[in-house]
Amino acid sequence: MEGMIKCSANYVPLTPISFLERSAVVYSDGLSVVHGDVKHTWKQTRERCVRLASALAHLGISRRDVVAVLAPNIPAMYELHFGVPMAGAVLCTLNIRHDSAMVAVLLKHSEAKVLFVDYQFLHIAQGAMKILSNTRSKLPHLVLIQESNQQIPTTSNSNPISANLDYDGLLAMGKLDFEIRRPEDEWEPISINYTSGTTSSPKGVIYSHRGAYLNSLATVLLNEMTSMPVYLWAVPMFHCNGWCLTWGVAAQGGTNVCLRNVSAGGIFHNIAEHKVTHMGGAPTVLNMIINAPASDQRCLPGKVVVMTGAAPPPAPVLYKMEELGFRVVHSYGLTETYGPGTIGSWKPEWNSLPRDVQAKMKARQGLNHLGMEEVDVKDPVTMKSVPHDAKSVGEVVFRGNTIMNGYLKNVKATEEAFHGGWFRSGDLGVRHPDGYIELKDRSKDIIISGGENISSIEVESTLFSHPAVLEAAVVARPDDYWGETPCAFVKLKDGCNASAAEIINYCRSHLPHYMAPRTVIFQDLPKTSTGKTQKYLLREKAKAMGSISKSKSKL
Repeated sequence: MEGMIKCSANYVPLTPISFLERSAVVYSDGLSVVHGDVKHTWKQTRERCVRLASALAHLGISRRDVVAVLAPNIPAMYELHFGVPMAGAVLCTLNIRHDSAMVAVLLKHSEAKVLFVDYQFLHIAQGAMKILSNTRSKLPHLVLIQESNQQIPTTSNSNPISANLDYDGLLAMGKLDFEIRRPEDEWEPISINYTSGTTSSPKGVIYSHRGAYLNSLATVLLNEMTSMPVYLWAVPMFHCNGWCLTWGVAAQGGTNVCLRNVSAGGIFHNIAEHKVTHMGGAPTVLNMIINAPASDQRCLPGKVVVMTGAAPPPAPVLYKMEELGFRVVHSYGLTETYGPGTIGSWKPEWNSLPRDVQAKMKARQGLNHLGMEEVDVKDPVTMKSVPHDAKSVGEVVFRGNTIMNGYLKNVKATEEAFHGGWFRSGDLGVRHPDGYIELKDRSKDIIISGGENISSIEVESTLFSHPAVLEAAVVARPDDYWGETPCAFVKLKDGCNASAAEIINYCRSHLPHYMAPRTVIFQDLPKTSTGKTQKYLLREKAKAMGSISKSKSKL
């Protein structure tokens, strides 16, 4: 249109770096980070991040170079989320549960030039560097993050590779007059987040400055964060950059309460001591909270908003969290959607519903948040939207500005993920008449028994409602007659007893008989560092058990 001019006065590439710049002025003396005795203000945090960026530039880090970090939720981890992009580089946060072999694979795949490592995981980093030394000539700089009065763990096997730099020493090298390298194009990468990787085909999800900026503001809105919230870090910052709240809390000048080790006692203690207003956690964290012993629990200083995601939360868990005084916000997304992609927005008319019905409504995945353009449930072949009848199952798909740029060095996988003009989640769901989405299962987790599709999520929700059940996961077990039948892996609450027959009968009284488990195994459930049950391990175990029925007997 005539008269329009695009110039530096009316167009600046979006980047979360601007959140820190503003908060350092508006909330300069407000607490930005708290970790034990360590306390920083927003002014101090900006200064530390600028020094970090300057020091990285001094090490030779240039635009689009990758800087990796292996650390839990500590102040340095938070600072790296700003300091690395301020140097024009790309942050790659690594899962602290990875072993040396996996870390080596990801460092090689990302071509990281620097690896920051927390003292607790130095032996993992050293093992990775030793592996890399046999495959490449130049290793990444190894920077050790220490804490006062903490000794570095030693291993029985000596390792000649040591950290040649110290985090605090590196910051001391930095200059405050360093010119921050803002992105020239907001679509430039800001971070790489690896999905559950394998040594054969790791998938590095690329986030842009634009997507991170938009999703950070979206998470602030869906958490109903006003200015200066107090956020407790139970969600790993290495997971989708803390669901983008590493940057989002900065946008509101909030206080980041770092939690190195997540426990029910630590959560209640920090909420009481710091008057926490917001936190996040997978359903397993919520389950930990509601089953905390009385000695660990504290009275909440006020309503604490908890965003949950990573797996569909069982309705009984949501119900009990509300009873304790938490307000649960249910979000759904994937690494490829920068974490949260939908929000189960609450409707006032639901307040009059029975409490158990309310919990079921809150367990739904809802609709796209304000940063995501569209979410739909489509037939994966025809790409036609399924009817809004709460019965027709299709694949959940996304479209918008908070979808990944693509998979690092994997054009084929990127094209497959975007086939049809939408991001294909691989999750199966339905749409209710009000438009809200409800997940039924991952496509690989759906159980097909005698031609009937069984949602493991629905069976798990029923299992969670049993008074003796602490945790549960359901997978398919081979069956000569039915094809597959549900196999439940269950962990009971301390002091509680229940037999397999009792669990099966309980499910049959609450579900159609064909949906009830035919096998119940009592054991601890294997989990990822983000709280997701590692169902692939349970599927392998169920498969190894063989067929449950050798004759054509009916249920």
